[in-house]
Amino acid sequence: MPQPAMRLSAPGLHAPHAAAGPALAAIGRAATLALHDELALHPKPGLVSYVDTGSHQDMDAGTFLRSLFALRHAYPRLATLGFEGAGWAALQACGIQAERRMLAATGGINTHRGAIFNLGLLCAAAGWRLAQGLALTPAGLRHTLQTIWGPALADRARLTPPSHGGAAVRAHGLRGANEEAAAGMPVLFDVAWPALQQALAAGWGWDAARAQCLLAVMAVLDDTNLAHRGGLAGLREAQAMSQTFLADGGMGQGGAWERLAALHRHFVARRWSPGGAADLLAAACWLQRVCAGGPPR
Repeated sequence: MPQPAMRLSAPGLHAPHAAAGPALAAIGRAATLALHDELALHPKPGLVSYVDTGSHQDMDAGTFLRSLFALRHAYPRLATLGFEGAGWAALQACGIQAERRMLAATGGINTHRGAIFNLGLLCAAAGWRLAQGLALTPAGLRHTLQTIWGPALADRARLTPPSHGGAAVRAHGLRGANEEAAAGMPVLFDVAWPALQQALAAGWGWDAARAQCLLAVMAVLDDTNLAHRGGLAGLREAQAMSQTFLADGGMGQGGAWERLAALHRHFVARRWSPGGAADLLAAACWLQRVCAGGPPR
């Protein structure tokens, strides 16, 4: 697939909409590619890939591909809304419409609700910065999220959604996706992104770097998807296993892939699925594509 990063240079302060069109499209296309980056990785504990369905019985890789296809126009639209300086209500309406298309494509199965939220916010922030002629850097995107839509995100964080994740937040006092976004996505920018960059700098390659990034997120994230299936005890055990894996050398240790496969089987046996961590892996892959020139060749 083509790498979009080279098309993402800002066309100038308050760029004309038509001139920014290709860059906005590339920002959105990077989101779809990043979701595929997540899907294609195997093994990854409890999660769907092309090899198996992980801890899920109601979805497979085909379900995810139909979802990706249904979302292909939503992310460029969210980038365009950001470029236009749209308010929170417009972003939310676009996200709701995208979610409906996803559910229609998957027969009502939630494959990417969290990713619509996280990646949609990032696309909107990138579009806004493009309009201002500002660089698309991780720090800059985080700053834009907090300054432009921070108050709306803080209001949203006070509400607990009527979802399995929302139920886990209420039951266990966890920090959900809304709270993460309102705080400026600290697990994405302070954990996932550095882990991905460090693994790439170590020369581990794109596959191992994505796996390292996923484990780093799983070690610290209040993953409400996992808590819904495994309870608080399951979440804490999964975090501890991820921390031990990283402390033993992560993907740089001997037999790392075999050990990761064993972790995958352990999760599948318990029906644990760290879907929140998977969403942040996709977000980190999007940062790599938009801010760092794409995956290594």
